[in-house]
Amino acid sequence: MTAHEVSWELDGITMYGTLVRPDGAGPFPSVVLVAGSGPTDRDWCSPLLPGTNGSGRLLADALAETGIASLRYDKRVSGPHAAENVPKLIGKLSMQSHLDELVAAVGTLAAEEYVDASRIVGLGNSEGTLHVLHYAVSAQDIPFVGIVLAAPPGRPIREILLAQLGLQAAQLPNGDELMELVRAATDRYEAAQPMDPDPQIPEQVRMVLASFETPANLPLARELWSEDATRTLSEVKIPTLVLIGAHDLQVDMHADGDPLQAAAAGMPNITFAFPPSANHVLKHETRTAAEVIATPGNGYNADDARLDPEALQTILSWVESAARPAVGGD
Repeated sequence: MTAHEVSWELDGITMYGTLVRPDGAGPFPSVVLVAGSGPTDRDWCSPLLPGTNGSGRLLADALAETGIASLRYDKRVSGPHAAENVPKLIGKLSMQSHLDELVAAVGTLAAEEYVDASRIVGLGNSEGTLHVLHYAVSAQDIPFVGIVLAAPPGRPIREILLAQLGLQAAQLPNGDELMELVRAATDRYEAAQPMDPDPQIPEQVRMVLASFETPANLPLARELWSEDATRTLSEVKIPTLVLIGAHDLQVDMHADGDPLQAAAAGMPNITFAFPPSANHVLKHETRTAAEVIATPGNGYNADDARLDPEALQTILSWVESAARPAVGGD
């Protein structure tokens, strides 16, 4: 395989990504990889988490070994150019702005001579699944042939946030009392008031809450708060793989998976998979939840972390099938 950086312009800002081309002449089916929330970069690494062994890069390499090209990209507020871009995007970050980034990335990928533009799959992780869903249910010049939703939320973001913070609070002696204060802050936000988190709440948690009110994150944060992936999923017409690992601490295979399955009832185009040892970023995980939480950055991108074999094989097999040429094709 070969990999090289590409760039393109979007609304006066240069975006950057990595194209990975398998050996051979092509044209190849391909995947555009969409990273999760915040400053998560094209490799699915974040400056907020230690380690650089990102699942996005590992997935791209595995896809290439299977004969599938890919493009992964830095959102305009992630990667090495984030600091210079953020001031230009204050008040402009939205679900639409993220969809615009994805549309531009797909166009860049489809323009490569070795890519079959009729066989492009969208693969998103966490928040990235929402942008892939929005692309799939909207009219696009280059439609996806299928989508993979890795760790999609099936509950309102408020519920997921409280569940995640609850796991952290459970490790503290006064965790229940702190969660009551957190819920009060989110109730105020729900009522369109300032969160005004109580000073007793640990600083790290107050920073998470504050991120939903930071001007640089608006209006995106407000839109995310009310986003309903189950409604969007029920509108998808193309082949779709929904994958949630049993060791995912951010998204739950039951609390999120059950509403998504209910929304997809009677839809043969949607397939569900729940690999028992996969975590939120598709890495192989055998530790307990308490052990994971006690590890800096949950150990997501540690040097020895590897993609979960079952999750990886499920994705590779599904993408190969979804992107298979039509009878009589090349």
